[in-house]
Amino acid sequence: MFLKSSFTTLIVGVFVVYVLHTCWVMYGIVYTRPCDDPKSTNCIIPFLASNPKLQLSIYTSLRANAEGGHTLIHKEEEFDIDKKFERLINVSIPKKTRNNGTLYALIFVHQAGVNPWQDHRQVHMVAQLTTYMVPKPPEISLIAGEDQPEDVKESQQKKKANANPAGGTTGSSTSSDHPVSHWRSRLTFNMVGDHFIFDREYLPSDVHRYLRVFQNGKKMMYLPLLFVDELSNRVKDLVEINSTSLELPLTISYDSISLGRLRFWIHMQDAVYSLQQFGFTEKDADEIKGIFVDTNLYFLALTFFVAAFHLLFDFLAFKNDISFWKQKKSMVGMSSKAVLWRCFSTIVIFLYLFDQQTSLLVLIPAGIGSIIEVWKVKKAFKIQVFWKGGKPTFLFGKLDESEKRTEEYDTLAMKYLSYLLYPLCIGGAIYALVFLRYKSWYSWVINSLVNGVYAFGFLFMLPQLFVNYKLKSVAHLPWKAFMYKAFNTFIDDVFAFIITMPTSHRLACFRDDIVFLVYLYQRWLYPVDKTRVNEYGVSYDEEPKRKPHKD
Repeated sequence: MFLKSSFTTLIVGVFVVYVLHTCWVMYGIVYTRPCDDPKSTNCIIPFLASNPKLQLSIYTSLRANAEGGHTLIHKEEEFDIDKKFERLINVSIPKKTRNNGTLYALIFVHQAGVNPWQDHRQVHMVAQLTTYMVPKPPEISLIAGEDQPEDVKESQQKKKANANPAGGTTGSSTSSDHPVSHWRSRLTFNMVGDHFIFDREYLPSDVHRYLRVFQNGKKMMYLPLLFVDELSNRVKDLVEINSTSLELPLTISYDSISLGRLRFWIHMQDAVYSLQQFGFTEKDADEIKGIFVDTNLYFLALTFFVAAFHLLFDFLAFKNDISFWKQKKSMVGMSSKAVLWRCFSTIVIFLYLFDQQTSLLVLIPAGIGSIIEVWKVKKAFKIQVFWKGGKPTFLFGKLDESEKRTEEYDTLAMKYLSYLLYPLCIGGAIYALVFLRYKSWYSWVINSLVNGVYAFGFLFMLPQLFVNYKLKSVAHLPWKAFMYKAFNTFIDDVFAFIITMPTSHRLACFRDDIVFLVYLYQRWLYPVDKTRVNEYGVSYDEEPKRKPHKD
């Protein structure tokens, strides 16, 4: 008991240190030490302090360095750095870009009336207006056999012709198997509106790459800090480019930001870029972008603390759950069919999330959970695996009298549920087959199964409630692991509004809250007698009564 308490205390201590260290790092990011004496030679003063007249010019080019020509697409002759604006324009798409090419935007902030290409006091940034991504597979009606609309067909046929001008065959692969150029319909950029005075000795490294300094007499001055917000480029805003896309809409959005917010966005943008280098796709990175872009900083800080506690409770629940099932020798009071159903449902959910190309943030935990549930089924049914000649042989254990009694209650509860659930699930699958569209028959099967799991799956938790009711006891449940999971259930309710996921998966988070409240009611209704010896031969009474010695 002492070792277990010490291990849990160690984990909680590491968690506290992690949270404090993260808070200190975040403070170092948003706080920048200013120059104490503006007249000192170590100070770098802002060019904006002289209130210059500025102009905004945005160009497009096939190359990031503007070689081969550039085209002016937007201009703000009286550019006010403190004034927020949003403009919707149409951009002509060059032929090379329409043929699966790229296109860049060059953003210039320069002195009014001066050509930006000849202005020595200009600042500029380059933003990519296109990105490559595999298009979403078309969905068809499996009964009627209707394919995608005619305009989509023509578009794909033109793409195939462009990709294979010689008229040769491409084998079994289609154009949808390869990344194609997509248009980023939003261009968001910011400038620091603070007249902050930097100290040369304490210049932040993250700002250094955005800083352009020049000598003005005896003073060092820096030009306005221009920043392109890549985090605002979401997958939902992408538009597939085809040969008929002569013009595409572009929303230009600008707002001034503080220096602290700029440094924070730089670090977050670098973190997302690092994840992409480690193999995260555009869709995976998009989920993380949504956490930062679609929430304000206060809610983002709350999200961080909630995520930290979620991580802690996940680990503690995992530790206690594995420990409970590792020591489990008898299934008295435990619904074996509920364990089997939980295993089946987690596997179905994992396959569904994989079919929907859900973010790795959701997919990886679902896969790990499926493996754990398979192990629980092995323990619950006392399955032993023997290998003979490379082929597995399964041996099922026998139940004792107490376990048989629990199994009777479990079977009775499942019998009543089957009268309601099976017709509903089969009816929902037939309705979806007739009226909805799917990528393939496999997609229909997985969607039908997961809809049954999400819509009615929580009812399969009722056999355990029924067993608890019949036995008038909840002492057989792993309450430590259960409480940690219950806390995470409410935390998942928060994440359901933050991380992008299928609607049915989001509703399932709230479904579990109902079951948790019923379990709590049973916990109150059937209190645990700590002086009673459980199936392990252990009593929870801290001070057991001892027989008095005879004098």
